[in-house]
Amino acid sequence: MILDEKLEILSDAAKYDSSCSSSGSDRPVQRDGIGNGALGGICHSFSADGRCISLLKVLLTNHCVFDCAYCKNRSSNDIKRTAFAPEELARLTIEFYKRNYIEGLFLSSGIVKNADHTMELMLRCIRLLRNEYRFGGYIHLKLIPGASNELVLQAAKLADRVSSNIETPSEHSLKLLAPQKSKQSVLTPLALARETNISMSTQMIIGATPESDLDIVRLSESLYKKRFLKRVYYSAYIPINYDKRLPVPLNFKPPLLREHRLYQADWLLRFYGFASSEILDESAPFLDERLDPKSAWAIRNIHLFPVDVNRAGYEELIKVPGVGLAGAKKIIEARRFKKLGLDELKTLRIQTKKCRFFIVAKDHFPYEPPQEKIYTALANTEAKTNTINLFSLNGEAI
Repeated sequence: MILDEKLEILSDAAKYDSSCSSSGSDRPVQRDGIGNGALGGICHSFSADGRCISLLKVLLTNHCVFDCAYCKNRSSNDIKRTAFAPEELARLTIEFYKRNYIEGLFLSSGIVKNADHTMELMLRCIRLLRNEYRFGGYIHLKLIPGASNELVLQAAKLADRVSSNIETPSEHSLKLLAPQKSKQSVLTPLALARETNISMSTQMIIGATPESDLDIVRLSESLYKKRFLKRVYYSAYIPINYDKRLPVPLNFKPPLLREHRLYQADWLLRFYGFASSEILDESAPFLDERLDPKSAWAIRNIHLFPVDVNRAGYEELIKVPGVGLAGAKKIIEARRFKKLGLDELKTLRIQTKKCRFFIVAKDHFPYEPPQEKIYTALANTEAKTNTINLFSLNGEAI
């Protein structure tokens, strides 16, 4: 098979893995090397389905001994199989980089023979890039579940980011859909790589299993606290296989809106100081599809409002719907010079249609409609202004 055919097959096979963000690297550039993996050294672009395409995103092979129900490359599927030799892929990466097609590499693989054999093949490719080609650009390497500790540590030394996909939010669902994987085999490589202080991420498939958003948000919170992950990615389930283990109804549509809401909730966990128990609880275990999670929280906690934008501190301001992290800083800076009203907030690009129910400002004292009326007004505003982007998350929209 010619190289072009391999690339077409193995890049297409990699498209379902969304955990390919390329930020956060600080790898030093060698004097006689090429490429730059440092922050700002990667140019980000996104395809129509929201996936990052600034990296050469590819599998080493789509051969796989595992038979995960949700995976296109599972062993029981009758698909065209191929593999790169490590030398082929290293050379291809460098050629693409020199042509300015890419800025780095995202490398995953099906599992050939066993975890260690596959990990060794991937490491051979990365060693060639780093040592022979002296490539200093960004490399994200997928850790193979069950790989030995020694190989995981070698990967962490050579890559800028590593990841190991949890896939499902619970051990029960993982055993059902991916019986050859276990929670321990997925998390152990991350726990080991953490010791090297490398950036790490993981991915969960949303909608293939019955867990609630509360289950997912709680798990993400735990992973951030205990595993020090840089990111948890959420991937709306796309039914590409028929399998009795998959509870997929007829006319199933990928839950893109649910994925989007989970990213918003994740943003609140990571940057806004929210706990999972503030976002969801047992009485309401799913995120509201009509309203972003911060607005939903604010309505439930209306007794904490209104907030005076001319007096409130940063931590209070970022809890106001429509006021993002940068927006709160702008407010604090601008009010040093004058009192702020709705017009001034609009000038600062604060979403006044959202925040007006929750703030006091110059010449603005909110009336106190019932919570259900605030909910309806905010839900209608979101629908009319089309603020939801299903493929990317703008923190200032929260």
